[in-house]
Amino acid sequence: MDIAKIKSKPRGLVGKSILPVALVIALIMIVLYVKDSINTVELDRKDILIATVQKGELQLVIDGYGTLKSKRQQILTALTTATVQEILLKPGATVTKSSVIVILSNPELLVQADNAQQEMALARANLRQLVINQKREILDARANLAELSSRYETAKLRRIAEEKLAEKNIVSDLTLKESQLNEQQLLRRIELQEQRAEQLSLVHLEAVNIQRERIKQQQGKLDTALNRVEKLSVKANFDGVLQRLSVELGQSLTAGQQIALIGSVRELIALIQIPQSRTRDVIVGQIAVIDTRLDKIEGQVIRIDPIVDNNTVQVEISLPPRLPKSAIPEQSIDATIIIETLKNVNYIKRPANARGHTEMFLYKLNTSNSQSSRTSVLLGKESTLFIEIKKGGVEGEQFIISDLSNYKNPHIELN
Repeated sequence: MDIAKIKSKPRGLVGKSILPVALVIALIMIVLYVKDSINTVELDRKDILIATVQKGELQLVIDGYGTLKSKRQQILTALTTATVQEILLKPGATVTKSSVIVILSNPELLVQADNAQQEMALARANLRQLVINQKREILDARANLAELSSRYETAKLRRIAEEKLAEKNIVSDLTLKESQLNEQQLLRRIELQEQRAEQLSLVHLEAVNIQRERIKQQQGKLDTALNRVEKLSVKANFDGVLQRLSVELGQSLTAGQQIALIGSVRELIALIQIPQSRTRDVIVGQIAVIDTRLDKIEGQVIRIDPIVDNNTVQVEISLPPRLPKSAIPEQSIDATIIIETLKNVNYIKRPANARGHTEMFLYKLNTSNSQSSRTSVLLGKESTLFIEIKKGGVEGEQFIISDLSNYKNPHIELN
């Protein structure tokens, strides 16, 4: 009996069928690995900065730098042309209002002061002479009045006697009328003399007032001359420190030329520079803390300069009247202006290139802290060291805050 034989397929054909599938799987794995390698960058942990999101109060501040300046300053200038004869004090010296800093020389002023004194003496002598002359005139007027009064009394007695004689026809009517007329004329002259004496007193008083006014004017000229001589000794005029001396020995000065700058020692203000970009957050009245390296002083913003210089703006801060000994004029200081205190917010140390009220990408670490993913973060208000996170990060999460703007990879692995 014939038995039918079934031919089996060669094993080599099965192997040939499996090989393409394996190759495809391997190729897919290679592509996935290469793709993952392309999207992932490895960084050394020690080369980056990592910060943790915190939650709570965030004090918004602006840091600045600057110097302490005298609140009260005065420039001393030459009143007239002069020559620097002597320099008594140098910059940095403590002065009082009576301290002489520089002595100037001007012989012409000495001559003018001497002439003014002589003219003053002459004016006073003229007043004394005027008073003497007036007294003489008054005595003459009184003598004339006394003489007229005597003659009037005589004429009156004569008239009375002639009236009695006229009744007996011993004296004629003509003689009596002459006596009566003479008496009336003398009485009239007495009245005029009295009026003249009264007017004379008024004239004398006015003449004395005029002369005294001349003396007053001359006194003003003398005071001006003496003041100019006195100003040749240049004084500080108030307690402080000599901050600048602008003259040299033997130098010729013109009127109005600067000699020195005096500044107060204990009455100080702080002039600080802050970034122009932060100026919008500063307002008058905000509290500021001044750091002298030895002490911290609380002040208040009183002025914001509208002029921008080298991308900075100057802010003036008032200081309390009682200051520590470490606060001296022209001292370099650091300053912190307190803008606002945010309550119960998420915040983080300020990442590189971060700006307030913007959205940026940061790399957030996973739970194992071995890999980070590129994450969009919405930032809020900013401070010098910290910045608010409004969206994209919660308390406890960690972010890389180093400058990774050149990386666009979705993931970064940390070694």
